[in-house]
Amino acid sequence: MKQNLDYYDINALEFFESTFQVDMESLYQPFLRYLPDHAFILDLGCGSGRDALAFKNKGYQVAATDYSKELVDKASQLTGIDVRFESFYELSELNQYEGIWACASLLHCERNRLVDVIQRMLKALKPCGVIYMSFKYGDAYRYKNGRQFTDMDESQAQSLLKNFDNILLLQQWITIDKRPNHNEDWLNILFQKQN
Repeated sequence: MKQNLDYYDINALEFFESTFQVDMESLYQPFLRYLPDHAFILDLGCGSGRDALAFKNKGYQVAATDYSKELVDKASQLTGIDVRFESFYELSELNQYEGIWACASLLHCERNRLVDVIQRMLKALKPCGVIYMSFKYGDAYRYKNGRQFTDMDESQAQSLLKNFDNILLLQQWITIDKRPNHNEDWLNILFQKQN
């Protein structure tokens, strides 16, 4: 975790500038269609704050967290939201949100801790709330450019979600990276908390 923190704190400006203007509308729509108007969304691991700002501008209530102090500061300035300095390992809220958006954040979660983190997310969700999460496509646990990555493919996602008896998989699909000069595939997963 410390390696990831060091990377994002040291490279916060470069990361911010390479991500905050990327058009993510095609990923927002599958998630937002399951949410009521003015729903309360948690952007878990918000990075630059791009998505939190987009949801805020669409009329949703938004909370956001990140575990890089530098990115918390930048995201707070961009969004006007008081972004919390908090790891996804520390999420402890109960029954707060209609939606949790974890775009390219849980890919830094240690694979053996994903069940615990998703359980924390489910506890933070209201009944019938939805979770979106995305991972770089693959099956490896690897280090690259000073960061740790937990990749995910369809069979790993299926095995992961089998740990929970209170969810319904709504959609799972593969997309190409939206950033210029990036040619990676992403696994997108959308599921709903059941009563």
